Amino acid sequence: MPGRFYTGWCAVLLAGLSLQTQAAAPRTFSEAKKVARTLYAPQSTEFYCGCKYRGNRIDLASCGYIPRKNPQRARRVEWEHIVSAWQIGHQRLCWQNGGRANCSRNDRRFQLAEADLHNLVPAIGEVNADRSNFSFAWLPTRQSQYGACQTQIDFKARKVMPRTQVRGMVARTHLYMSKRYQLRLSRQDQQLFQAWNKTYPVQEWERQRNQLIACVTGRGNEFVGPVNLNACRARK
Repeated sequence: MPGRFYTGWCAVLLAGLSLQTQAAAPRTFSEAKKVARTLYAPQSTEFYCGCKYRGNRIDLASCGYIPRKNPQRARRVEWEHIVSAWQIGHQRLCWQNGGRANCSRNDRRFQLAEADLHNLVPAIGEVNADRSNFSFAWLPTRQSQYGACQTQIDFKARKVMPRTQVRGMVARTHLYMSKRYQLRLSRQDQQLFQAWNKTYPVQEWERQRNQLIACVTGRGNEFVGPVNLNACRARK
């Protein structure tokens, strides 16, 4: 994510501030995806592997990605929840009475969490599918499953270790989502995310992303740092 993921993000930020400063978060996942496509379009780099994309098509060669099993889905951009929809919803009554579809229709807190732009990133479709609702964890380093992509998935343990460049963001997103939407994190997850938050400190691209999203939704991720909403209005 640093380097080529957010190269030129300052320019994207300045352009984005004049796009839509509405101080109102998207109300649904569908709305959030439309906004996210606009926000990410200028840099067009996906989350798990750092591949470039155009429109809805991944340039696999741009990051040395080799499909594990599903080449067709590997070439497709999908919008991934860092904190999975299952983790957001499975503790709620709506999930017990109809799963995600029921929560998306009838539970306002779930709707807001599902649509939160701080938790939404573009991802290679195959990796998004493989990740499923697996939780993040520290895994022993081994040969990559996806060519040069360094994100690893342990299907037996149902765990994912994201590439080094995004571990801090994964941690800070979980801490933010847990606090904002009262999501319970296990003691093990709390320890992991606190460790990743410390080991992989906030980088400039992450601050800029936080500011840009705050200009759209009216709030930032406090675990990333403060935002300046006056700067959004100044460029409106």
